[in-house]
Parts: sequence; structure tokens; C-alpha cells
Amino acid sequence: MMKTTSFSKLFFFCCFAWCLLCSQLLRATVSYDRKAILINGQRRILFSGSIHYPRSTPDVTNSIFTSFPAWVLFVSDFVVVSVQMWEDLILKAKEGGLDVVETYVFWNVHEPSPGNYNFEGRYDLVRFVKTIQKAGLYAHLRIGPYVCAEWNFGGFPVWLKYVPGISFRTDNEPFKRAMQGFTEKIVGMMKNERLFESQGGPIILSQIENEYGAQSKLQGAAGQNYVNWAAKMAVEMGTGVPWVMCKEDDAPDPVINTCNGFYCDKFTPNRPYKPLIWTEAWSGWFTEFGGPLHKRPVQDLAFAVARFIIRGGSFVNYYMYHGGTNFGRTAGGPFIATSYDYDAPLDEYGLIRQPKYGHLKELHRAIKMCERPLVSTDPIVTSLGESQQAHVYATESGDCAAFLSNYDSKSSVRVMFNNRHYNLPPWSVSILPDCRNVVFNTAKVGVQTSQMQMLPTNIQLFSWESFDEDIYSMDESSAITAPGLLEQINVTRDASDYLWYITSVDIGSSESFLRGGELPTLFVQSTGHAVHVFINGQLSGSAYGTRQYRRFAYTGKVNLRAGTNRIALLSVAIGLPNVGEHFETWNTGILGPVALHGLDQGKWDLSGQKWTYQVGLQGEAMDLASPNGISSAAWMQSAIVVQRNQPLTWHKTYFDAPEGEEPLALDMEGMGKGQIWINGQSIGRYWMAFATGNCNDCNYAGSFRPPKCQLGCGQPTQRWYHVPRSWLKPTQNLLVIFEELGGNPSKIALVKRAVSSVCADVSEFHPNIKNWHIESYGKSEEFRPPKVHLHCSPGHTISSIKFASFGTPLGTCGNYEQGACHSPSSYTILEKRCIGKPRCTVTVSNSNFGQDPCPNVLKRLSVEAVCASTATNWRVESPKFGKFDYYKPMYYCIHVGTPTLDKHGNLPLDVEENLYLSCVCDECISNPQPKVFL
Repeated sequence: MMKTTSFSKLFFFCCFAWCLLCSQLLRATVSYDRKAILINGQRRILFSGSIHYPRSTPDVTNSIFTSFPAWVLFVSDFVVVSVQMWEDLILKAKEGGLDVVETYVFWNVHEPSPGNYNFEGRYDLVRFVKTIQKAGLYAHLRIGPYVCAEWNFGGFPVWLKYVPGISFRTDNEPFKRAMQGFTEKIVGMMKNERLFESQGGPIILSQIENEYGAQSKLQGAAGQNYVNWAAKMAVEMGTGVPWVMCKEDDAPDPVINTCNGFYCDKFTPNRPYKPLIWTEAWSGWFTEFGGPLHKRPVQDLAFAVARFIIRGGSFVNYYMYHGGTNFGRTAGGPFIATSYDYDAPLDEYGLIRQPKYGHLKELHRAIKMCERPLVSTDPIVTSLGESQQAHVYATESGDCAAFLSNYDSKSSVRVMFNNRHYNLPPWSVSILPDCRNVVFNTAKVGVQTSQMQMLPTNIQLFSWESFDEDIYSMDESSAITAPGLLEQINVTRDASDYLWYITSVDIGSSESFLRGGELPTLFVQSTGHAVHVFINGQLSGSAYGTRQYRRFAYTGKVNLRAGTNRIALLSVAIGLPNVGEHFETWNTGILGPVALHGLDQGKWDLSGQKWTYQVGLQGEAMDLASPNGISSAAWMQSAIVVQRNQPLTWHKTYFDAPEGEEPLALDMEGMGKGQIWINGQSIGRYWMAFATGNCNDCNYAGSFRPPKCQLGCGQPTQRWYHVPRSWLKPTQNLLVIFEELGGNPSKIALVKRAVSSVCADVSEFHPNIKNWHIESYGKSEEFRPPKVHLHCSPGHTISSIKFASFGTPLGTCGNYEQGACHSPSSYTILEKRCIGKPRCTVTVSNSNFGQDPCPNVLKRLSVEAVCASTATNWRVESPKFGKFDYYKPMYYCIHVGTPTLDKHGNLPLDVEENLYLSCVCDECISNPQPKVFL
């Protein structure tokens, strides 16, 4: 008995010691020096991407499956995997060569009222960080808690504005107390879940404050005191990982100051022992209603990143890598569109945007080949010409990486480096991981270009019903009357975009305009953002500000009558400000003057008389957007009602979820301005405002700024609005629209976003990573020719070759045409290799096309291929749901046992314990309609 007890104790001690050792091994130390972030003492070149959890949805599957784990759909002996949207975005980021996922933390969604917290659904921050960890990536948590981010009120909850004595983002005790409380809440949650890298979690960096530098200088001592306090407060929380402050030149030690911008190669940290970190490499630009779309060429973005790396940069975060959607009323600005696409590598819907995604992926691979010398030594910089340089990183152990730069934005240059000639396109960097062979050039795009289209789903919306706002109806219990004009947010507390300003005027029967004279003019001065003017219940006109000029004036003739006239002004907020010094003090709404001109008495100033105020709309009070509230209204069922363009009208209909997995959107053509709900959840604001701008040709070379490379002029800024599939039921989905101006909802259509065609354009001597480390040893070198790679979206195959030419083709994707040199076998080769396949590869060489169509001429292969769906229906049987058809264009199948590589040579994804991906469904199941058992 004694022996057994002693053995048990010894066994327990050994187990405890082993567990302690394992826990120490799992924990990592994160520090920094002048070269890089160090993880467990190892310097790293890190690529990161911004993905904001509230701007996407955790899940993508139809809600009928949400009560089941992601892996429980059985097909024969296989399991069908349903990937979450968050997980899908993060895995695509990993496949794109990222090491880190970055996100802000959005205070206003997490603490909507003081002390009441929300971390559910899209706001489940812990789940999001754990999804990053599950994918094997690091995380950068930008707590702020001011975020800017084109987010409503910069991420601050509106109630914060009304804390007594508060002043935002300065040396102010009420603000600092509230800010520290929220920061401690977030850090505490992360610690409790052991999510900092020092605890074995994925978080390697945290950020306090955000882009404060300019305000710090304006505020003088108060600003500097605040910066020092914020840094000290954050560091004392003991996260075990470094803290950063972006655009804060005087960030105190040990906080790292970092750079945001289109270019950061001239940035220098404020201490020589801090690394160069680029927290926001802007991949594009945001969209505002009434403005154009902004596209940043990937050649320029890659050039900017390469320039930063060769200057010693070691951490680059793309803002955004996936922009997503400003659901609900989260868009700030004001006037920021519901789409936050940002021209990011993953588009608003989570689809891969080519060539931006693929070209950056190749850039990351090329730079990672140079990682060891980059983080070990400083460069030797040599001039190769007037605007050309070589940066050479060489170590004593023999590692050598070179970067050849051409800063000329107009001309290609042939340079001599290490006794070899290199051609450098304008505005480009060539990467030579062995100081000899070019494996990547930032201006030479070899990956495919994907053309996206909004395609019909063939889903018919059911009959429309309408409900008119009664602007004469007033809830006396909530209406207030006061002399003079009140500021809007002080009245609404941002509970609604809408605030009614209502007054009346008495017009004598002797007024000249009543006897054929000119109608009087109403003048309304507003501090923002929009106003709709109603005279005696009829819409008289509307006026709007802009993001640059929120203040505006309405001037219009008004049809008054003898006696009492009711003037009702509906003031509309389009997102609260998110940036600017003390934006909490900025005004919204109608502050006057409001005056009538052209009466016999002259000007009549209405500003100081009694006004009645009503927050929100009648339909909002009745909760008409909710499935639980629609029955409270007397809806009109008539096509005539729908098509009459009545302002301030609610419309509703039902629709079934379409088949497939393509992302969905509502085409709002035919409507004006308002808001959208699906099954009670807010899609966001819509506005068919037409874009004005300068949409000229776009050249990648030369410094990028938002006025450059604009698209969509003369078209609605945003016509399509993302509908998450996870918000849908198989049938009877409720769609509710509130239309401010009028419109015809019968024109609204449910569409799907898909790749319509894919293009590639690759020259004979395109830089190729496979040509790295070619050693001749006195023999002729074997040059590996480049290849064209084409691939369609999951569930689609190449159905036809729209264009193919090996020779000297002209044009760009969608507009190719044959040049003077063309191989007659071009179409035959491409059709043979690609038709009917989801992806194909074609070598760019003379031998592959039979003969050289034009000797001594540099040739290219340009291709445009059309993708078509190959989806099938699946019969599902469930004791809970009965029988129904479930449409899924592509399944990933898994089996129990040892993981194997798939047909593309990819490693499997660990879905659940002992379950692994091994194949795609169309290769492992021959039955076109297998049964799926839940």
C-alpha cells in the first residue's frame, strides 16, 4: 500500500511537472528591437490584414443548420463541412500569405448603455479572436477605444457625450475614467480566455488610442499629458505583449509609434531601438454616398510595401484586407456608404478580388524568401541610376537578398547589377532572394484577373404591401414642445436617424400670392445632414449636405394657403462624425434660421417660435421592421400603392432563400433613400445618390491618392446591398424597406455575386519563384517558363474560352484583341487544357503552341475564360425538418483517420478531433442526389 501511494505521488508529480513544462512551452514571449517584433526571441517579417468582426457575420450557412455543429451533415460515409464566414475570411487571409489578423474593438456596440455589455453574434470578440487562433494566425487587437474607422461616432457610445464634465480624448478625468474602464474590460476578457501570446494565445500586439498625433499638437500640454497617461495605463495592464500608438510621434517608451498611410517608406520610429511598423497600409479608400468608387492598383500597393520592407520595415498591416459591410446604422462620417469594400483583397462579400489578392500573395512569398537577411543585417544601398537603387542585405553566413528599385513613374530602365543586366519597369521593385534571380517584380502581374458580376437568382419577391407614415399623427407622450430650434442628437440620443421639427404659420387671406402672385420661399439652414420639407402633409422638397460640407441650406417655393399651415421638417442624420477635434461638440439638425420670404410683410423668421419635436418615425415606434411588429400596421395590398412613389412609406414582402452558396445582395434600382431590414436585422442605409468625380483612365505608376483611379461616375454610388445568407431561412424571409423619397419597390431584385470570367496576361519571361537559386556550375541554365493559372469560384468550371492569344495581344481583361503576332493554335490549346475544369494551367512557351509565331519578339499569353455553375441539388432527410432539397455547389468531404493531401497538394484543415479534409465531393461521391441525414 505504501509502494502504491508513493508511486501514485511520483506519477502525479511527474504529470504535474510535464503539464507545467508544456504550459511554459505554449507560452511565448513577445518583444521587439530595432529590426522587428521578436516572438520567442526570433525576429519576424510579419504581414497582417484588417478584418473587422462587426462588418461581417460569424456564419454563412442557412439558418436551418445553425443548431448543428459545422461538421455534422453526413453524406454516405463522409461529412459535409460548413465553413463560418469569419473562418472563411481568416483562412483566405492565411492562404494569401498573412501572419496576423488585425481588428479594432468597437466600444459603442459592446457597451450600448453604461455598464450593459453586448458580446453576442457579430460582436462576439472572443469567438473572433479564437477563430484567428484556430487558423494558426496571430492577432493584433487595436483597443483604442477611439477607432475612427468610418464608424459611427468614431466607435464611442453616444451616451459618453452626456457624462457630466466630459471632454473627449484629452486630459479630462471623466473621459479617462470611462476609457480606462472599457480598456480594462476588454483586456480582462482577453486575459480570462488566455488569448495574449504571453498566455499561449494569438494576440501579439495591442494598440491604445488611434491617430492622435495631430490633436496632441493642437492641445499642447493637455494632449501630451493624455498621451502619457494612456500609454502608462495600457502598459500597467500587464498583457505581456507590446503596445503601439499609430500616428503618434511622441509615443512614450515602451510604446511603439507606428505609421498609417498610402506610403510609409519615409517613416522613422521615435527611438532607434523601436521597429518600423506600418499599422495601416491603405489598400484602397472608403466610399461616401454621392462619391465615386476608389480603386488602388495592386502594382502601386505592392510597390509601396516593397519600399517599406527595403527601408527596414518588418510589420505591414493592410487596411483593409476585408472591408465588409456597415450593417445597421454603424456607418459614420457622416455620409459613409453601407458598403465598406475598400477595394480590399477580399471584397465586401468575402470573395477573392483578383489580381490584388494573388499579386500580394506572391509578394509575401518573395519577401519571406528574404526574411533571414532582412532581419539580420542592414542594407548596403547603391545607386543604379538617377531614380534607381539597389538595396542589398548580405550576412556573414552567406545569405544575400537584393531589391532593385525604379522610382521613375514614366520610364522603364535597364540597369547593371552584379555584372548582370536587369529591366526595371517604372515605379517598381524587383526582388532577388539570392542577389541574382528576379522572382517577383511589383509592376508585373502574373496572376489572374477575376471579373465579378451581379447575376439574377430567379427568386421572385412575393407581392408587396405598403404602410404610409402619418405625418399628422403625433405621439403626445413622447413629443416635446419648446421655443426655438434644438440640436438633433441632444434630442434623439442617436436612437433614430430621424427627428421631426414641426411648427405652424397663419396666412392671412389678403396675401398677394393667394391672388396669383409669386409663391413665398422657405429658407431652412441646417447643420446636417439632410432635410425633407413637408407643407400641409405634402413633400415640398429635400436638401442634403456632403461629408466635406455637412452644413447646407434648403431654399424652395412653398404652396401655402389662407389660414393655418403646418410646416414639418424631417431632419435626417446619415451617421455621426467619426473624426475631428472634439467632434462630440459638433451639431446636427436644424439650428436655423428658418424663415419665410416673399410675404407682404417681408421676411418672417420662424426660428424663435414654438416647435414640436418627435423622435423617430411612426413605423419605428410600431417596430414594423421586425417579424413581431409587422402585424401591428394596416398594410395596403395593392400594386397601385407600390408604384405611386409616395414618400415616407414602408414596404414589405416575403421571399424564399435562393439555391447555391454565392453571396447575395439586393438590387435597389428604382428606389430613392432609406433603410433595409431582413427578418428584423438591419442591412443598413441605402441611397441611390449618383456619383460625381473624375473617372478618367488609371495608371498604376505615380503616387496614389483618392482622387486618382475613380470609378462609377454618373452611376449610383451604391446600387447593391449585401444580404448575409446566415440571416435567411429556407422560406418566408421578411424584407422591409423604409423609403424616404418615393420609389418603386417592384423593381427591387435579389441577386447573387459571382465570378463571370477570369483573365490572365503573362509574358514569356515573367519573374518566377521556381527560378530562384538556379546554379549553372559552368553549364547552361535551365529556365523554367512561367505559366498561366486560371481558376473559377467553388462550384464553377470553365465553360468557354472567350479570348486566347499567344503573341502580342492588346487590351485588358474584358477588352482583349489580337495584335500583329498571334499563334493560330492559341484557342485550341486553351480549350483542350481548360474546358470543363474548375482550374487549369498553361505554360507560356513557344513549344507549348507548336512553333514561334514571331521570332525575336517578346510574346505574351492573354486569356479570358468564362466560368459557369456546376451545382447540384441534394435531397436532405431530417427527423426534425422532414425532406427538402438543399442546394450546395461544392462540398469538402472529410473522413476519419490520418490526414492526406488533397488533389491540389494542400494540407488538410482540422475540422474536429480526428476528422480531416481529403477531397471534394464531386470526386468522392458519384450519386448526383445522395441523401443527407441530420
